[in-house]
Amino acid sequence: MKEPDDQDTDGEKSVTSNSDGKKSLRSSKSESRSPVQEDNTFLEDATDETFTEGEESYLEEDSDEERLEGSLSSFQYDDLQSTTVSQQTPAPAVEEAEEEVKKKISESFFYDYMELASMPFVTLDSDIPLDLLTLVHSFGYDCRKRANLQLLDNSIAVYIAGNQLIFLNLKTKEQTYLRSSSGEGIGVIGVHPHKTYFTVAEKGSFPDIIIYEYPSLRPYRILRDGTEKGYAYVNFNCSGTLLASVGSNPDYTLTIWNWKEEQPILRTKAFSQEVFKVTFNPDNEEQLTTSGSGHIKFWEMAFTFTGLKLQGSLGRFGKTTTTDIEGYMELPDGKVLSGSEWGNMLLWEGGLIKVELCRGTSKSCHNGPINQIMLDEGEVITVGSDGCVRIWDFETIDTADIIDETGLLEIEPINELQVDKNVNLFSMIKMSEAGNNFWLAQDANGAIWKLDLSFSNITQDPECLFSFHSGAVEAVAVSPLTYLMATTALDCSVRIYDFASKTLLAQMKFKQGGTALVWVPRMVNFTGAEIIVGFEDGVVRILELYDPKGLTVFVGRKKISDADIRLKQVFKPHTACVTALAYERDGEILATGSKDQTVFFFEVEMDYKPIGYINTPGPVCQLMWSPMSHLESTLLIICENGYILEAPLPTINLEEDDHDVVSYEIKDMCIKCFHFSSVKSKILRSIEIEKRERQRKLKEKIREERRNKLAAEMGEDGEKEFQEEEEEEEEEEEEEPLPEIFIPSTPSPILCGFYSEPGKFWVSLGDYDSGFLYHCEFPPCDESRDFKEQKDEPIDVRYLEDTEDNPIQTITFNINKVMMFCGMKNGAIRVYVLNQNDPSLTSLVDYWHFNMHDNNYGCIKSMASSFDDRFLVTVGADGNIFVFNIVSEFMLRKDIKAKLPSPRFGIETEPIPEDIEDPKAYSIENARRKREHDKLMKEVEEIKARKREQIKALRIKFCKLLEMNEELPKHMQFKRTDFDVDSKIRAEMHRKTAFKIQQVEKELAWEKEKHELGLMKLKNRFRDPLESDTIVVHAILSDHKISSYRLVQPSKYSKFKRASQSERKPSKLDRFEKEGTGRKDSQRDAGGSIAIQEESIIEKGKKFRPKTLSEIMVENQIEKTRKLILKAERAQLKIQQRKKEWEELYKSKPGDDYEDPKDLQAIKEAQEYMGDFNLKTAPDYKIPEHMRINAAKKEEELGHLDSLVHGNKRYMNKCILSLRDLKVAVVEEIQCLVQELKNIQSALHVSKHIPIPQIPQIHPEEVPEKRFQYDEETLLNFKQQHMKSDDEKSPRVEQTGSEGPGGGFLKLSSGKDGDLTTRDSMSRSSKASTFSLDIPKYMEFEKAEPTDVELEIMKRDEIKHMYMQQYLVNRVKELIVTFDAELRLLRHQKLKLDTQMKLSDLHHVTLFQEILLLKNFEKQENILQERVNSLDKEEQYMQWKINETLKEMEEKKNEITKLQEQEKALYAGFQTAVGENNKFANFLMKVLKKKIKRVKKKEVEGDADEDEESEESSEEESSLESDEDESESEDEVFDDSICPTNCDVALFELTLQLREKRLDIEEALVEEKKVVDNLKKEYDTLSKKVKIVATNLNAAEEALEAYQREKQQRLNELLVVIPLKLHQIEYVVFGEIPSDLSGTLVFSNHALKRLQERIHELQEENSKQQKLNKEWRERRKQLIREKREMTKTIHKMEETVRQLMISKFGRVVNLEALQTLSVNTTLEELKIRKLRKELANAKEMKMWEEKIAQMRWELMMKTKEHTRKLYQMNDLCIEKKKLDSRLNTLQNQQGNAFQGLREADVVAREEVTELIQLQAERISALKEEIALLRRKGGLILPPIQSPQEKEMQPVDL
Repeated sequence: MKEPDDQDTDGEKSVTSNSDGKKSLRSSKSESRSPVQEDNTFLEDATDETFTEGEESYLEEDSDEERLEGSLSSFQYDDLQSTTVSQQTPAPAVEEAEEEVKKKISESFFYDYMELASMPFVTLDSDIPLDLLTLVHSFGYDCRKRANLQLLDNSIAVYIAGNQLIFLNLKTKEQTYLRSSSGEGIGVIGVHPHKTYFTVAEKGSFPDIIIYEYPSLRPYRILRDGTEKGYAYVNFNCSGTLLASVGSNPDYTLTIWNWKEEQPILRTKAFSQEVFKVTFNPDNEEQLTTSGSGHIKFWEMAFTFTGLKLQGSLGRFGKTTTTDIEGYMELPDGKVLSGSEWGNMLLWEGGLIKVELCRGTSKSCHNGPINQIMLDEGEVITVGSDGCVRIWDFETIDTADIIDETGLLEIEPINELQVDKNVNLFSMIKMSEAGNNFWLAQDANGAIWKLDLSFSNITQDPECLFSFHSGAVEAVAVSPLTYLMATTALDCSVRIYDFASKTLLAQMKFKQGGTALVWVPRMVNFTGAEIIVGFEDGVVRILELYDPKGLTVFVGRKKISDADIRLKQVFKPHTACVTALAYERDGEILATGSKDQTVFFFEVEMDYKPIGYINTPGPVCQLMWSPMSHLESTLLIICENGYILEAPLPTINLEEDDHDVVSYEIKDMCIKCFHFSSVKSKILRSIEIEKRERQRKLKEKIREERRNKLAAEMGEDGEKEFQEEEEEEEEEEEEEPLPEIFIPSTPSPILCGFYSEPGKFWVSLGDYDSGFLYHCEFPPCDESRDFKEQKDEPIDVRYLEDTEDNPIQTITFNINKVMMFCGMKNGAIRVYVLNQNDPSLTSLVDYWHFNMHDNNYGCIKSMASSFDDRFLVTVGADGNIFVFNIVSEFMLRKDIKAKLPSPRFGIETEPIPEDIEDPKAYSIENARRKREHDKLMKEVEEIKARKREQIKALRIKFCKLLEMNEELPKHMQFKRTDFDVDSKIRAEMHRKTAFKIQQVEKELAWEKEKHELGLMKLKNRFRDPLESDTIVVHAILSDHKISSYRLVQPSKYSKFKRASQSERKPSKLDRFEKEGTGRKDSQRDAGGSIAIQEESIIEKGKKFRPKTLSEIMVENQIEKTRKLILKAERAQLKIQQRKKEWEELYKSKPGDDYEDPKDLQAIKEAQEYMGDFNLKTAPDYKIPEHMRINAAKKEEELGHLDSLVHGNKRYMNKCILSLRDLKVAVVEEIQCLVQELKNIQSALHVSKHIPIPQIPQIHPEEVPEKRFQYDEETLLNFKQQHMKSDDEKSPRVEQTGSEGPGGGFLKLSSGKDGDLTTRDSMSRSSKASTFSLDIPKYMEFEKAEPTDVELEIMKRDEIKHMYMQQYLVNRVKELIVTFDAELRLLRHQKLKLDTQMKLSDLHHVTLFQEILLLKNFEKQENILQERVNSLDKEEQYMQWKINETLKEMEEKKNEITKLQEQEKALYAGFQTAVGENNKFANFLMKVLKKKIKRVKKKEVEGDADEDEESEESSEEESSLESDEDESESEDEVFDDSICPTNCDVALFELTLQLREKRLDIEEALVEEKKVVDNLKKEYDTLSKKVKIVATNLNAAEEALEAYQREKQQRLNELLVVIPLKLHQIEYVVFGEIPSDLSGTLVFSNHALKRLQERIHELQEENSKQQKLNKEWRERRKQLIREKREMTKTIHKMEETVRQLMISKFGRVVNLEALQTLSVNTTLEELKIRKLRKELANAKEMKMWEEKIAQMRWELMMKTKEHTRKLYQMNDLCIEKKKLDSRLNTLQNQQGNAFQGLREADVVAREEVTELIQLQAERISALKEEIALLRRKGGLILPPIQSPQEKEMQPVDL
């Protein structure tokens, strides 16, 4: 064995104890990092990890060892004390070192392997060496562990074996070992992409991931705290910078590591269920994928607002069944390809299943789960559990998509390799050998394969490099003579190993798995060449091992192997799996135990003759015979359910014959039984009592010392104080209750045991009672006692450290019983060193403990030491087999090798015994019982036969009695019921019979329903689709026959009309014909004038009233204007009508290239139906639009053909059915006629009889519907025929059996239908029978001589009967001949129809071939057609837009022309209004032509909310500017806002209005020109686009045409069958038909005749066209002459008009403009408005004058009233004065009151004066306003109001 750094390091070594047995002991626990290079900085971390377990311990820590004595004898236990290693480095230094490491880890830094590797545990102060057991070799392989095969280079493979990592050299087969650091197992391994590092992910509590450097195998990095219990998978990214790990149960943590810095980057929970795998995307390292139980998840590293995160998206299966995903692969574009449990591949995209891939005919890609998917050299490789490796095309998978609703896509693999039978490939890894494509494959059935996937002519076959057990190894045994061992497992194999030379020698396969194995001792086989194996089906096989090299060599013998195994003997003692095998110490008896609760004994010397068996109270788990030290040979039987039995040596009875034994059960054996009862709770209770007793004694000792101390110091006071303290402590102390006695409801299983002394034994238990070894003693044998009620307790126990949850599974000893080897449940090996002759195990203290097998599932199943105690072999449930070297003073030679036993003499000639392969075969006991049962049944059958003979004799006697009773006279005969002994018996028999029938019906109800459903399915499948079955109608006289057509329901083509593909592009001619019809209307109307004239100027009065002079003036002016307007409108309308007529005339003028549409249509028809036709086979053949065909049209054609064929066949079937009905009617009528004929012949003499015609028969094939009618007789006949055919199995019988039902049907038709008679036939037979009614009457009397009259009557009757006889015979012949004639006629028609049907079938085949071909072309044709259609639509749309643009441009040009004409008309109207000799003409022209900057409407609206300054500026900008062209001098001031003196104001205002109109027209012209420019640009752009689209359209049409031509060429290649007769072939050469007819054409007669007639039609048409051409030439010359004459006439009339204009106007004028300007509508409207305004102003002035007069009158009245009141006031004042003077004579105050009155009068007068002045001012202001209103543009100011007016209020006088 080789291990890295296997040398001692300097420093202190300390051994620590591990309290739970899981943490391994390390020679040095300090994790000091030692320098590996001289120039590296020395870093040391001397912190020691101290593992202290927090488990509960039932033992108190104490240094002393105590012994318990009681009813359980002595119990010895050791208190455990966990020791810690002292820290050698101060804490601050450690922290500083850790911080320094976290900052930066040197790339050259390595850990010390010896500090990390787990070491064995040895109890303290013991002399047991650490290297007590040394691993020599590993023969096992955990083949079912995921990804447990990796490659470090081409020759070194690495895999996990329990707590070891094994490096296997594929060439030399040497092994190197790397131990686990945690001592709790290794979870998974991974290899760096560059093969320079590999990872070991441990298992345990918060395990580490250790990254080792290769090939030095030094620990490089340690990743900590990545999961809680263990790792499930690790994976590097492609560059090797990151490592992804995923944990196992319970956390399933996904972690991304920066492994070189030992830091986690991202961490999250992967899923809530088991995760199998995690990988990086090779093309995008920011994406990861995980898969596992029922899920697949897609991850992405994304930057969020909180930083870098792992975002996962769970794959949704949708309609697909949820599956576990083992294998998957990331594609370069982000898609993922995964496997499934049923073997198909799933392509994932965007978290959803895009498509499911399978093989053809819906076969799965693999027969079972796909375990691995890889991409190698552009090919996808899938590895399946079916043992197949398949290669798939990557492009096909990458571009795969669903094609139907099933979601399945069928693909086929490029190559495939079936490795071998019974192979379950779990994973593969590629070997990087130059020029080769070799792979290593992990086989879950226990092998490592080398596969060649080059798939060439030199490809090597799969090579099995290594073979192992698959799954748990159940048993191991070693040879008593040499270094050989045998193993067996549930993988149905037995293997032989040479563990000294580390080789596998031989293996043998069986049908069932092995469960127990023992090497036959030398006392039985001295050469040690036999092995006995027990299997799970209860069979025991004895195998013989020998060296085949010692056999005689024959010619042609295969290669001789190192060893060979031969089956020597086989027997089956049990019905369940064999769990234990044991040879008696003298080798005379073999005992076998099983789970069927039996122990079987065999006599070895008599070739394992069965002795017998005993029953056990539970499943047997172990058998052990007493050793030689015991006086008696007894068998220790250990049962799983707590029972231990001791059986004595069975007695061998040599005198008893084996055939006389009924059963092998041994009933008189005295068996001792021990029923284990749990005592663990009592043990724990006693431990707790002892613990408390020790504590109590310790407290009393401390209390006594304190009491003495206080008494010495304080005397009596101290005594009192001590008593008070003691009372307080007693009050505070409350003793906890002791643990309760607990006995588990389910007994703990017994795992193993062994003898200690006679009648005594040790056992190890699991579950609750684990943790101890129990010493038990058998009670005396008492046969009357029941085992189940027995309860026994052990007499002694031994405590086992750290076995509370880790019990001992198996125990074995070395030869001298000094070492006890224990196999633990967690896969650990424990070795106890004992004293010699210590059956009580008093020295069971010191032990050596080391974890080897897997801690989770590596329970040690069996252990064995070699014959010389130098080797120890262990096998576990993890499939591993470890061989250890036991420390010894003797050194082993390196070249040691096991010696194989030589073969026995004559072994090659001995026959191999027949093996028991059937698991249901009888066991020895069952075979014996079966034999006895068969013997008993044979005797019973003999008794039954004798009883039947007696019953048969009684039955014969009873029948004779019945016959004798029948011979008696009737009055003496007994009734049948008189013979019944008891009538109730018969009734009971009938009742039972009915009940049995009912029970049988119930039992067969399911079968009946099943067959009815099967019959219904057969009918639905074969009968219901039939519209009519074949009916064969036979002629009566001849052999002619006619058969109908077997018609099925109409085909899908005739029922279903497929939607045709996208509509074809119409031809260009059709588009030209339809152009303009489907166009949209233009958005703007082309016609119409700019302004709409008002209907009326002044509304008519609603009521009659006298009109004023002003109204009469206005009405006259309006009427005058209306007449002028009407006159102008008529002239304008006349002009427009004339223009329109001219435009229409010019439009109707044909162009130079004009062609008549009729001629175009004729040309088109000629091009399509006449001229030079190219053949379809011509290379330049252009397929016309209407002749293009597609799959939909062809399917319609095929459906039409099917419909026609189906209709013709249906009609013919109806005719044949009618003929069949006619035959039935003829047969019925013939039957009636024959019956009548028989009645007539009965009255005639025999000599005058005419042969009766034979009645025609209805053949079965003429009434096929009768086949589906059956009765009970028919079914019975069919059953008999079927049974005969099954028994005889001969073709003749099968033929008769097949015809059996037909005969039954004929019987049914003849028996039930009465020869198909009807009412008519019965009526005819009744009429015919009237002729013979009187004939039998003559026979009732005695014969007498007839009289003459009677003779005459008889003669007449005879003549009549002769006539009727002849008539009926002729009638029968006539019916037969008529029917045969009808049949031959219809047969002739059917033959013609058959010919047509054959032709239609040929045509059908051709059409179907064309459909298949067209469907292949359909997809691409649709694409091309859609492109053509889209381009055509685009061209049409753009052409429509161009036309719309041209229309709009034309409309705008017309509008511009109209605006220009309006401008000319405006100037002409202005000249007319001004007159010729107006002195203000120049001024007004300047005003009219002056350019003014006007604010647009939008700007005015937008500036409405601006402030006053902006309004003033806009008013200034809109002020008038002088016209530069018309200004005469710069000094002249030109103001157009003021009308010059003596200038007509109305004319001035008209000029201003015309100027506004002119400005509107100019603005409209500018806008229209801008629009025209934009339209021109748009037109140019569209024209360019149209050219591009037209080019693309032409290219697309050419491509479509080429594709149509290709399709036509492919159609031309199809062979079409056309049957021709010789007279139809007119192509002859020298009067003979040529052999090559490939250059011929096939025409129908009609088409050929039509072509010949067409020649004459074309000749006649040619002559007609020549005549027409001549006539049209003459007509053209005449029209040219008429055109010249018209031109001269037009010139003369134009000259006349010009002269008349000059004579009338003095110059040539525009009459249209003159007529338009005859009345100025605007001016007239302004005049009317002016007149209306003047009248309104006059009316308003009159109203205001009346108001002023009224106000003056009111003022005068007020003034008068005020004056009157003043006078009255004056009188009163005078009177008051007088009275005051009288009353105040003595006072001097007269006159004061009168002075105040005078002041008020003065004030009142002033106010009235101001009021009068104010009113005068208002009157003058109103006059000015009236004057301003008479002029346009006058500024109207508000009335002037003085401030006093507002403040003035009426004064109360």
